[in-house]
Amino acid sequence: MSGAKKRGASAEFPNDSAVLPPKFARWFDDRGWHLRAHQAEMLAHAEAGRSCLLIAPTGGGKTLAGFLPSLIELDRSPQNERSLHTLYISPLKALAVDIARNLEAPVAEMGLDIVIEARTGDTSSHVKQRQRARPPDMLLTTPEQISLLLAHPSADDLFAGLKTIIIDELHAIAGKKRGDLLALCLARLRSMVPAVRCLGLSATVDDPVPLQCYLVAQPKAGEEARSALVLGKGGARPEVRVLTPGDHIPWAGHTGRHAFAGIYEAIKTANTALIFTNTRSQAEICFAELWRMNDDNLDIALHHGSLDREQRERVEAAMVAGRLRAVVCTATLDLGIDWGAVDLVICIGAPKGAARLIQRIGRANHRMDEASRALLVPGNRFEVLECVAAKEAVEAGLLDGEPERGGALDVLCQHIWGMACAEPFHPDALYREISSAAPYAELPRELFDQALDFVATGGYSMRAYDRYRRIVKLPDGKMRIRDPKTAQLYRLNSGTIVELPVYTVRLGRVSRGKNGRPGRTHPGPKLGTIEEWFITQLTPGDTFLFAGEVLRFEGSEGMEVYVSRAPEENPRIPTWAGSKLPISSFLAGRVREMLADRAHWGALPPQVGEWLTLQEQKSYIPKPDEFLIETFERRGWYFLVCYPFDGRIAHQSLGTLLTKRLERAGMQPLGFCPTEYALSIWMRQDPSGLDFDALFDEDMLGDDLEAWLAEANLMKWTFRNCAIIAGMIERNHLGGDKSGRQIAFSTSLIYNVLREHEPDHILLKAAWADASAGFLDISRLQSLLQRARGHLVHRALDQVSPLAVPVMMEISRETVPGGAGEAILAALEQDLLDEMMTAPSSE
Repeated sequence: MSGAKKRGASAEFPNDSAVLPPKFARWFDDRGWHLRAHQAEMLAHAEAGRSCLLIAPTGGGKTLAGFLPSLIELDRSPQNERSLHTLYISPLKALAVDIARNLEAPVAEMGLDIVIEARTGDTSSHVKQRQRARPPDMLLTTPEQISLLLAHPSADDLFAGLKTIIIDELHAIAGKKRGDLLALCLARLRSMVPAVRCLGLSATVDDPVPLQCYLVAQPKAGEEARSALVLGKGGARPEVRVLTPGDHIPWAGHTGRHAFAGIYEAIKTANTALIFTNTRSQAEICFAELWRMNDDNLDIALHHGSLDREQRERVEAAMVAGRLRAVVCTATLDLGIDWGAVDLVICIGAPKGAARLIQRIGRANHRMDEASRALLVPGNRFEVLECVAAKEAVEAGLLDGEPERGGALDVLCQHIWGMACAEPFHPDALYREISSAAPYAELPRELFDQALDFVATGGYSMRAYDRYRRIVKLPDGKMRIRDPKTAQLYRLNSGTIVELPVYTVRLGRVSRGKNGRPGRTHPGPKLGTIEEWFITQLTPGDTFLFAGEVLRFEGSEGMEVYVSRAPEENPRIPTWAGSKLPISSFLAGRVREMLADRAHWGALPPQVGEWLTLQEQKSYIPKPDEFLIETFERRGWYFLVCYPFDGRIAHQSLGTLLTKRLERAGMQPLGFCPTEYALSIWMRQDPSGLDFDALFDEDMLGDDLEAWLAEANLMKWTFRNCAIIAGMIERNHLGGDKSGRQIAFSTSLIYNVLREHEPDHILLKAAWADASAGFLDISRLQSLLQRARGHLVHRALDQVSPLAVPVMMEISRETVPGGAGEAILAALEQDLLDEMMTAPSSE
């Protein structure tokens, strides 16, 4: 939280004494600060009672701009006349706690009689009870806690005096299920306190309008209302550099091993560096390698979401105290915690989006007049293109936008259940309230009624089962919660974050009986959690890398895994599902343009420029609107490789559907491998004579897609998540938690029943929406196919092309197991390069 350095009054820096009360003006003056123009604008909007969106870069005093109006208002009002005045909502509970701590300093220094408290999932139950009875002036919390507070019968009393809602990092919440839940909560709060104002704080976004709509009640369908908009002045442009050390840029791979020595040298030049990786597996590898080469005994730490909470908090505390030189992390540190000592951000792997890169760069140097430093480390040659495209987009101030989506139906069902826990409601009134929330502004009444019926009965197929009756109808037409037990069940199962079944990892051992079977367990300290599917692949004695250490699997009991520390040269690397983000459409388009622009190749590392020149000679470089397909034979198999540059998820879906068509065409496909940039399919027959326009026709999104989904586990998996969020499947139940296996079994039974007897069930609709948007990326696949129509370029080659070499390497990387994999892949790389160099040039 900051203001600008002191200077004369101007339009950018107004006269503080004319805007701020004396004690606030003195506090700014004592620090040599001046009120920034956007901070003054926020005060003016607050004075007028207007909701407002503030978009400002990191280091611009955004948080102070949000809180300053509330601090001034509270200072003017007597303590004995106050109730809860301000709600601050953060996407991260750690950020809520951090902001609470940072606010205490100015409150104490100005002598303000203001009570500030945090409320997260870690807050003790007795403190939560006291906060409902005697709330603080400012409550700093998360969307999940707001939902729980609103579902309590005391909600009306608690929020009766609410004046301001501050939503931090709004861009990181809106457009996701947590944002849908929060939007519904805001609608309820506006119904309870119509004059409440809502302030959104956001980093730079491509289009602010959806966020402006999010902050205010929406009128009837087809109309739009927006909050006021305040734009903070940008600071110094970040300094972004792409690191391509040495004389060899890998053809494939994502770990960045080739650059670890350069990363280590960069750490030595920084006060504190944040090293972002795109996956937890990559974070483990990077930390282990940096620690191995740490001859200077630098203080380097590891931070990701599967580590034990206490370990993460120790790392965060060490960062606050300035004791660390570097932290290897994932998206867990993408947002908001203000560490002024950070002066370098290193991103290993391509950033996947310009906005995401700016967010991460913003973690460095929270001072607007000094440039933040960032280092991008591509893992392979295709990633060099993406990193350069992202660097140029950031330097040009260009951002990628997010596609708009409607509110999630499973979240709607959960909210209806919660509102019944608070007090009886009339369906007409609740529908009007819900449709005032921006994500649900276009919600048809019949879909709301279907959600209401689901909460009341479970739906047509389930109404015979009493356990699915959550709410009941009263004689006056209102709906209320069925009984206190059902309200308690809601509190145990609310929230939109669905975690996969995980095992707790502990140091310890399992003693063996005379027959060799596991005996007594001897548990030790907790290290973190690993997903169930990875553990099921291990046998006692296997080693794996976790929490920065090599661990030997000793055995398991229940949902706990026992490990010991073990020196081992080739441990396995645990992987976590859902940890890879696809390249954004915006960045993918820039990569396609860069690839087609020969004049741009000079800005690339020489090896990459030479690679593209070889591709031009031996095959073809597609124009931005063209779609290149290459076919060639290699060692008895025939390959089809295409280059959509549309992200792994869309390519995965495309590969699934294409193999079905190739099977019908008699090509006998054997498998496929999607990457971020390309898709390869291998088969027994030569596909070069096929009609590729027909093969890539959009009609594959009809019957082919439906036929595949009917037999795939994907819909069952997405249904499981939706059923948990909506409350049909209880992740926690009275008397203890359900195991992952129990949940999976329940989900499978219910899913099969609904598919057969009620295919239009609201949770099947929710599951399809999730699958098509997140796990299949259908809208992007459709755009891909539309772009390809009439623009296909086919090259039938005698050998692998230069662009196809990394793709072929990825095929082998997916299929070569064991510690000898690196040696096998190195030999394959040389083999492919030899073949490629002997291939004749394209006509």
